[in-house]
Amino acid sequence: MKKMMIALTLVAALCWSCKKPQGFEYRDTKNFRIDKLGFDRSSLMMDLVYFNPNSFGVNLKHIDCDIYVNHVYLGKYALDTVMHIDRQSEFVLPSKMEVDMKNVFKNALNVLLNPEVLVEVKGSTRLGKAGIFINVPFDYSGKQKVAFF
Repeated sequence: MKKMMIALTLVAALCWSCKKPQGFEYRDTKNFRIDKLGFDRSSLMMDLVYFNPNSFGVNLKHIDCDIYVNHVYLGKYALDTVMHIDRQSEFVLPSKMEVDMKNVFKNALNVLLNPEVLVEVKGSTRLGKAGIFINVPFDYSGKQKVAFF
């Protein structure tokens, strides 16, 4: 009976001490460059800067998201790697994205006339600690300055 009470107490303490990880906060985009330019599809490369708001380090296992510019679908981004992210710290994700150029051409005039575009990123990440991973959805929306000249 004592062993069962101790086990139940330990399990209850473990459940209360575990906190569900929060999604990452988008901070910035750096080193934007065109890797491959084509009429149908192009490849873009950039470094995405995020912040881990959790009070504990987590392991990032997978990212899968859709990217929209001015409410028009631009492309899909997926990252399938394992990396450790320290608690309450900024980190950089090197990113490569395939873009459907038909949708870019739809936005071209609007982007040239307006120095800011609305960028929306919707998807999920797979975060974990101690070998236990969960899906954490995220939804970012914000204005980004675009300078061509």
